[in-house]
Amino acid sequence: MTDQSPVDERPGAVAALFVRHPLWEDALALLFGTALVALGIAFYAHAGLLTGGTVGIAFLANYQAGWSFGLVFCLVNLPFYLLGIWRMGWGFTLRTGCAVLLVSLLAEATPHWVAFAHLNAVYAALFGGAAMGLGLLMLFRHRASLGGVNILALYMQERFGFRAGAVQMAIDASIVLAAIFVVSPDKVLLSVLGAVMLNLVLAINHRADRYVGVS
Repeated sequence: MTDQSPVDERPGAVAALFVRHPLWEDALALLFGTALVALGIAFYAHAGLLTGGTVGIAFLANYQAGWSFGLVFCLVNLPFYLLGIWRMGWGFTLRTGCAVLLVSLLAEATPHWVAFAHLNAVYAALFGGAAMGLGLLMLFRHRASLGGVNILALYMQERFGFRAGAVQMAIDASIVLAAIFVVSPDKVLLSVLGAVMLNLVLAINHRADRYVGVS
């Protein structure tokens, strides 16, 4: 008779299995994730909406001063790379830098590839928020982010166990509400709706106790 390891047969018990993503999977996740985020940004820009985090700051600079969204988004993320290197490691920070650069480039290019003859603002808020949430989910699951608040949210989850989606939702809501001085109240309300949709996607799907893939 051969010895066998005991098996946990309790209802709901699941054996932890850590699966490391190969490099090509990480690369595709960065490309597809940032493309989804850029599409959501295109929806928001056309509808005159905004979101939280560094993306929201770039929107505000674009709406208020006409500055390039991609350029502002790149520059405003630079200070957060220090936190990323210090607390999350070089691998995470390098992947995040690549994701930020891709979003900056794709956000500028997407309006030349996709045009909207008509776009309902409510649909733009919901679908744009969901698209950005799905894009961020792909990045998070491959140990990357879009810098800024994303780095802080992931750090809070890994260090203190707070859900990344919940942390980001609280910060994003504050940024969007502060935008009432820049955009009309109805746009702010729709932006809040979009922020809730974005972070709902993250809060439901991105939990450290459910997903164990690593990069």
